[in-house]
Amino acid sequence: MAPTRLFVSLCSMAFLINLVRVVYAPLVEPLQAAFSVGPGTVGLLVTLVWTGSALPRIPIGYLLTIVPRHRVVLLAGATLTGSSLLATFADSILTLAVGTFLIGTATSGYFVAANPLISELYAGQVGRMLGIHGTATQLAAVIAAPLVSLSLLVSWRVVFALVGIAALGATAVLYRIARRTEFPAASGVDRDFVGAIRAQWRLIALGVLVFGATSFLWQGLFNFYPSYMETARGFDPELARNLLTVAFAAGVPAFWISGRLVDRLPTVPYLLAVIASFAAGVFLLTLTEGLLGIVVLSALIGYVIHSMFPAADTFLLSSFPDEHRGGAYATFSGGMMFGQALGSWFVGALVEYGIAYDVLFQGLALGLGVLLFAFTVLGLAGRLPVAIA
Repeated sequence: MAPTRLFVSLCSMAFLINLVRVVYAPLVEPLQAAFSVGPGTVGLLVTLVWTGSALPRIPIGYLLTIVPRHRVVLLAGATLTGSSLLATFADSILTLAVGTFLIGTATSGYFVAANPLISELYAGQVGRMLGIHGTATQLAAVIAAPLVSLSLLVSWRVVFALVGIAALGATAVLYRIARRTEFPAASGVDRDFVGAIRAQWRLIALGVLVFGATSFLWQGLFNFYPSYMETARGFDPELARNLLTVAFAAGVPAFWISGRLVDRLPTVPYLLAVIASFAAGVFLLTLTEGLLGIVVLSALIGYVIHSMFPAADTFLLSSFPDEHRGGAYATFSGGMMFGQALGSWFVGALVEYGIAYDVLFQGLALGLGVLLFAFTVLGLAGRLPVAIA
């Protein structure tokens, strides 16, 4: 029973970890007004939370060869508590940036430690359990925009205050449960960090390139989705935030269903189909004007991109052997997240430069399509570390 209680507590922590990452998207406009800055500055601020979620992952991967995974998760919870409270009382954009980066580091430590831990606790059903865990993160994304709307009746600071208080409670509960849990033998056998990278570098590089490029586009899209819908489609701010909620809400069944499908279907073809559908959905979104079409495409985009996350993690965590899992997954995760983090800065900077959202997203979607085509050709020719068929 203890592993079940531990898993439930991990899901509660994952909920808070993802909430504080995605809450910046509906806060883009309020933060611009509060600190009198432009979209480029706020885009850089959003990039900081994802950069903080990327840069420490490889050092944390090394830490996992020394420290048990559950202790790193507890450290992440404590960091989330402190950094959220720092953001709550930020009196300048610089102070908020520091708090934002530290929030990112908390999310980094959590996912690098928690995902391998879950895969080892439930070795026979990795996709299913990662799908359930991902569903918890996605529920946080669904409530992000409504939570911001309610908080703005008082102040944007309320969001970070609530996360900080909840994180303190969740960390305390997780600590008590972890003390009573017997962890699997596979957890912590990976003691050679450099050896894991050397042995698995081709698979790591492939994951960083394909999943990082896909997440780069998603980062740039969802963090500016409300602004995009306001400026390019003329919707009012409330409707624009609700459209983002539609995309996030579609991710709830996506995590749940995709986690089960990836345990049953050929993994690589499934992943290729999911990513291709995402690129096509983004491109079609730039050509659609009517509200109904935008709602449908928002749901489609949200569903397929969130289908990729549990499938990608299941594919890699199942492919890495026990003795390499922690180090190899942390290295992949750090590289992928760093590429992903740049998406918000890239979009914000080019929009401030004068490039229209539609043109920008069309170019990114087409670029992702070209990458997938090249990946498929090389895979069919046997030039990749995984089989396409």
